[in-house]
Amino acid sequence: MSTSLGADRADGAVRIGALAPLTPPGWTEAGRHLLAGLELGVRDVNDAGGIGGRPLELVVRDTAADPQRAAAAVDELARLDVAAVAGEYHSVVARAAAARADALGLPFLCSSAVLDALTGQPTEWVARIAPAQSHGWRRYADFLFGAGHSRIAVATQPSVYWASGTGILREHLAPRGGDVVELDMSALGPAALCDALAGHGATALLLLVGHPEPAACVVRSVRRDPRLAGVLIGAPAGQPEFAEWVTLLGGAGAGIPFLRYLPERLTPLGARVEAALRERLTETPSFVAFEGYDTIAVLADVLRAHGTDRARIAASWPRVATDGTRGPIRFSRAPGISVRQWAWPPVQIVDRDPAAPDRFRVLHSG
Repeated sequence: MSTSLGADRADGAVRIGALAPLTPPGWTEAGRHLLAGLELGVRDVNDAGGIGGRPLELVVRDTAADPQRAAAAVDELARLDVAAVAGEYHSVVARAAAARADALGLPFLCSSAVLDALTGQPTEWVARIAPAQSHGWRRYADFLFGAGHSRIAVATQPSVYWASGTGILREHLAPRGGDVVELDMSALGPAALCDALAGHGATALLLLVGHPEPAACVVRSVRRDPRLAGVLIGAPAGQPEFAEWVTLLGGAGAGIPFLRYLPERLTPLGARVEAALRERLTETPSFVAFEGYDTIAVLADVLRAHGTDRARIAASWPRVATDGTRGPIRFSRAPGISVRQWAWPPVQIVDRDPAAPDRFRVLHSG
């Protein structure tokens, strides 16, 4: 599969724009997995005859975690006559892309970003494969409370995404007597963070910060502090999902629960895709890679049924019925969510096994 850089193709290819963070400061490992899933999906579509005999092709643009760059990429992709835009991992970046796609009347199927308010108002142009942040993070809050953690600290940085996550946790835990305190990592160094955490008496610290730093630095500091030996470190945003986490932290990165969006058992399609992704990535595929593949599976079904007219694609979201790698995919209007949403993908809370950090343990499914 090649990446198109030009406008109309003489071979009549059906083109889909693809957004992913492929260079820093974007989370490049997530972008690599997302793109692997998208590319494998395109390969499988073309091996099965393409879209009415026409090849499917990705037009890939690197967002580098920059909202302005993502919005400019959507403008460019619209001029290149793509039928739809897919992808993106970072929520704030996806929000900028979604707003621009909505304004241009360009269908956008978001693969991995979870921010509830992906657009400022309800839109028919945008749909999403990933669950909304409130759905997953409420389940994470339930997990914490069920494990006996009601005094929770969050190490956070200024961001709409982190602020939204903090609000979800606080709102969900407060009625049950839970307490959430924010520790601003733009003002605190590692030693001061540990002092504040010890003084608060929290039994859990959540990493609502960037990866690899300062997330890795926070983990090292807390693990070394004897006052915090009993504190659970958690990462609802999924920093420990990727192999880089083990490379950076080794055993110190184990035992840190995070959210991932995989079922207890993949579908038969999912099992086949997992093997192909493992070969393509030369490592265990993350849930992000499956999100990429499922995005292409949905768009291929839509394009086969409704053609490449953008308005018809957007109008088809409520009628999607695609067998994905992780279960049947349907889109609906979920309460409080501004886009058409798969409600809901499977949710797991997982950590890396302290006895073997390369192995995952499923702590909770729901």
